[in-house]
Amino acid sequence: MARLRRDFLQAAACAGAGVLLAPGAWAQGAAAAFPTKTLRIVVPLAPGGAADITARTIAQAISGPLGQPVIVENRPGAGGVIAGEAVSRAEPDGHTMLLVSSGTAVSASLFKQLPFDTLRDFAPVSQLATFNLALLVPQDSRFKSLSELLAHARANPGKLNIGSPQLGTTQHLAAELFKSAAGIDAQTVPFNGTPALINALRGNQVDVGVDILGPVMGQIKAGALRPLAVLGDRREAGLPGVPTVAETGASLAGFNASSWNGLSVPAKTPEAAIERLNKAINGALAQPEVRQRLADLTLHAQGSTPRELGELLARDVRRWGEVIARASIPKQ
Repeated sequence: MARLRRDFLQAAACAGAGVLLAPGAWAQGAAAAFPTKTLRIVVPLAPGGAADITARTIAQAISGPLGQPVIVENRPGAGGVIAGEAVSRAEPDGHTMLLVSSGTAVSASLFKQLPFDTLRDFAPVSQLATFNLALLVPQDSRFKSLSELLAHARANPGKLNIGSPQLGTTQHLAAELFKSAAGIDAQTVPFNGTPALINALRGNQVDVGVDILGPVMGQIKAGALRPLAVLGDRREAGLPGVPTVAETGASLAGFNASSWNGLSVPAKTPEAAIERLNKAINGALAQPEVRQRLADLTLHAQGSTPRELGELLARDVRRWGEVIARASIPKQ
């Protein structure tokens, strides 16, 4: 009888262990099955721009390895808040991604209140690309180099005008950062988008402009605008003769105001799903045709680990927050 009772207890213990292990086994099976349906990338900008084309290029490239369709959903408006809120409320299962960028970091400090926490409510997946900004002047500008422009600004405090698209954009804050690093007293003039800035430059309404390089490459190639320098930490392959701002030296040595974009998912998304997405994205970014497609938009393919993207976003939130405070830009 004692032996029978002992055998029964051992069997019960084994059965109990099986019950305890079942959820873990189920979770592993679910992770192995990911993804199980169509994935979507929510883009906080309108169709047709560099961000949209980047998302569509990546979506097409990762669809095959993931074995599911990947669609792009554009939700522009409110500085990315509409798109961010939609993704923050999505099911945290890895099937919904948000295109994040340096603009996401700007919004974290520019808005008085957001319906989500930029750093806590999203889990980073991978960086996608970096892209340059440029200091631009009209073709007939008297400034032939960045050194000449700086010399003029220092000799005439408060008289140099620097245009950018819209108040609070990455371009606007990059102009403010440039002013601060260069130690010059200049006026920043935000315009309603890139076309308005181009018209202002060509009409000599502002002395110099700051904008993302991609949207103005047509004007540069046509000879209407001339880049004095790029704001990133390396020269642009398509403009090898144009120096970086950092090459000016002195207080500008080490200057870097390049932009970037990447993909995140809602917080609490399983790590296994994030790892699968990260592997697919970095594999896509290694493909020559994907790299060339991005290069045609003056975007430099740049993958990362989830941790690296998270650290990049956190650094930019701090950096642009300091620029906003220093420039006394009112919060929206």
